[in-house]
Amino acid sequence: MMDIADKPGRGVIVFRVIDTTMDLNELQTQRLAKLNRLREAGTEPFPARANRTHTISAALSAFDEFAESGQPITLAGRIIGARRVMGRIAFAHIDDGSAQIQLWISRGEAGETLFASFRDDVDTFDIVETTGILRFTQRGEASLFVTHLNILAKALNPPPEKWEGLKDIEERLRQRYLDLIVNTDRRDIFRMRARTITAMRRFLDERDFVEVETPILQPIYGGAAARPFITHHNQLSQQLYLRIAPELYLKRLIVGGFNGVYEIGKNFRNEGVDRSHNTEFTGMECYQAYADYNDMMRLVEEMLRRIVHEVIGDTVVTYQGHRIDFTPDWPRVSLVEAIHEKTGIDITRTADLDTLWDVILTAQLKVERKASWAKQVDELFSTYVEPALIQPTFMVDFPVELSPLAKRKPDNPAFTERFEPFVAGMEIGNAFTELNDPLDQEQRFLEQGRAYAAGDDEAHQMDADYINALMYGMPPTGGLGIGIDRLVMILTDQPTIREVILFPHLRTRE
Repeated sequence: MMDIADKPGRGVIVFRVIDTTMDLNELQTQRLAKLNRLREAGTEPFPARANRTHTISAALSAFDEFAESGQPITLAGRIIGARRVMGRIAFAHIDDGSAQIQLWISRGEAGETLFASFRDDVDTFDIVETTGILRFTQRGEASLFVTHLNILAKALNPPPEKWEGLKDIEERLRQRYLDLIVNTDRRDIFRMRARTITAMRRFLDERDFVEVETPILQPIYGGAAARPFITHHNQLSQQLYLRIAPELYLKRLIVGGFNGVYEIGKNFRNEGVDRSHNTEFTGMECYQAYADYNDMMRLVEEMLRRIVHEVIGDTVVTYQGHRIDFTPDWPRVSLVEAIHEKTGIDITRTADLDTLWDVILTAQLKVERKASWAKQVDELFSTYVEPALIQPTFMVDFPVELSPLAKRKPDNPAFTERFEPFVAGMEIGNAFTELNDPLDQEQRFLEQGRAYAAGDDEAHQMDADYINALMYGMPPTGGLGIGIDRLVMILTDQPTIREVILFPHLRTRE
């Protein structure tokens, strides 16, 4: 590293010319040479502060006023697209995240020094601060006619070879920062995601649900059927799990006297990744005392209608060519009836896995054999029913074996008061009338334990403290979980969940 000291009237400013151990390509080497040339000339290409007076969007909104007054303004942003130098005139566009505007740099107006510096020292992707007057060019483009320009951050990495966009999906996901720079429309996806969460939070707050936070590190994982991620607490010498769901902690709060609670946060499931699954995902769960699954269905209909209208401006969205209408009332379809309609199999007539599998073979259905009757039923549903559920639909009344935390139906105790909302062929949520009988819950946990011992590594764990909480009494309660990532997929018309997660988990590159 070489230091060059300049001693003006106040103090000492040290500009550093830095060598690097990184293996740079030719374009990076050229940009590094420009950076060091700037420092040698006494200009720091990474100053500590910016001095912009307006965002680009604010400047464009008041363009006529600024143009008429001739008042200089200072904008800042990243140079995007190609820089063009044509004789005594140079052009570029900058983007500050709010909007874009053209820079017009004239050798006559800006001066030889500034013009030469822009031509020789400034590159695409550099972040600059620029002062000038807003005017229209002869071609009618709103532009900033530049009189001063400073580099705020010198970009050592050049843009992708083809400016039209970073097309390789894996590269876009691995370098999301570059994806957002180049494919600026993708920023809108994540703005819509933020608006979706805000609208959901506002809806629940207005209905007196209390937003709470529950543990992510849990001594016993529960609330869903999934394999956990395991970690270790060194100080306590204790094995812990990243939560697969916040459900059991939220219901403890209902026991404690809250009438309505919700949490929006991350869940972690050690399972496969596909177009609608990511190992780390964002969910909302809410619980309402003195309610049942019918109340939660009405809550879902109204909440999603409200969210979709706030985010999209309509209750109808287009997803992958399908026109989807979120207007209530949604159809309610029995799981048993849906499977029978699509496969011809009445699952109520099959008491165990072997019987069900014989019926599947006789019907010549193409499904994989699963480890239990419940998982085989779920496989039939996922293969033959779920893909056809395009319009918003409630799938209701699931077998007890598939629903260890849901209350039995009074008129048919082999089934539970549970529903799943489906949209665009995807499950976007799960809800029950919550099981509040501690003795029944204990037996369900014991059944899950036997399934785990038989090889079902997604079976629910026994949670003795949760049973103890129920023994103090939990009122009739309705519970709901919504997968925010899948909902955002639908609202933004994205084909995979990875496109709506800023930094999805990817396999380590060798």
